[in-house]
Amino acid sequence: MNLLLLLIFISSTILHANAQAQSPGNQDVRIVHHRNLNKRILVGLIACSALLAGIFVFVLYIFFRRHKNLTSSTGKSNGIIEAAKGEKETLSAVSAKLNYSRMADKKSSIAIFDFQLLESATNSFSQDNIMGETGSIIVYRARFDEHFQAAVKKADSNADREFENEVSLLSKIRHQNIIKILGYCIQGPTRGSSLTWYIRLRIAIDVARALEYLHEHSNPPVVHRDLKSSNVLLDSDFNAKLSDFGLAVASGVQHKNMKMSGTLGYVAPEYISHGKLTDKSDVYAFGVVLLELLTGRKPMHNMSSDQYQSLVTWAMPQLTDRSKLPSILDPVIQNTMDLKHLYQVAAVAVLCVQAEPSYRPLITDVLHSLIPLVPLELGGSLRVTEPIGSENLQ
Repeated sequence: MNLLLLLIFISSTILHANAQAQSPGNQDVRIVHHRNLNKRILVGLIACSALLAGIFVFVLYIFFRRHKNLTSSTGKSNGIIEAAKGEKETLSAVSAKLNYSRMADKKSSIAIFDFQLLESATNSFSQDNIMGETGSIIVYRARFDEHFQAAVKKADSNADREFENEVSLLSKIRHQNIIKILGYCIQGPTRGSSLTWYIRLRIAIDVARALEYLHEHSNPPVVHRDLKSSNVLLDSDFNAKLSDFGLAVASGVQHKNMKMSGTLGYVAPEYISHGKLTDKSDVYAFGVVLLELLTGRKPMHNMSSDQYQSLVTWAMPQLTDRSKLPSILDPVIQNTMDLKHLYQVAAVAVLCVQAEPSYRPLITDVLHSLIPLVPLELGGSLRVTEPIGSENLQ
């Protein structure tokens, strides 16, 4: 803007000087004006140069100032990155074997350790590495490498609720005086792996045969009243035998002052609401056992400290959706069966756990629905093209 004003000023001065030059008899005045014009141009050029030099120096100062700050910031960032790399390298022997998983109801992610990694770090859970022991819980000293040691708490399945509560709580807490949880491990990959698709169906058939005898051929007919997976015992060949008849009663007989009993998750709705007990109550419990065989889940799921969800409530919407059904199966048996057979078994389970007793089938009908899905070698009527051996029952 100053440069523009300067140019306008110079042009008007030149025009004025030319006008004076054209006036005769004013030679002296014209010379004075010409000299003044040269002085003004020189002063203007000097001022303009000084202004441009000042702007250049200022811009140069700002550039070097920002460059210096950027270099300092980059140096700090590199230091942080190097520190992080060093911390990661400390856990390199472990991190390569960890799978990170976001727990369903938590915002924080914690690590899932491979069981083999824990076994190696504790020297196969050696007695020499025991740090403490209380009941069924044992705490071991674990050494993953020369820089990384930790304590490993080992608990059996009877401590499931305490285990879930501890993992849930410690995964949310961060305090310098409270122990930090690094992760957890559930020895699940091998649990139930020997119970293949066909063996699970054979177990279901054996239980159905036991109930058919109680309901149809026993005199008087008997209602087991406490059918659940823990009351189904397996021999070395996976033959199933129904046990625990302490709560069994004769079917159709009114028992005065009979105490309501059974196991949560297996008890039929009509028995809970009205105390009504029939052979259809056993059919409901059988349906729950069948769902356990399909999904590998427990009959009741602990959602929080005071809330539970039954397996039936969770499974029903997915059992009737063929696109979702394969995804809820126990991972051990996923993709090991003919999908048509899976849909048939799911349909049987859905009928057995109907809330209305009259909608449930007789156990005889259930048995006849399952037999065609099991190979002859396992007590069914299914003919397969390849021999079925104990090592490849799928």
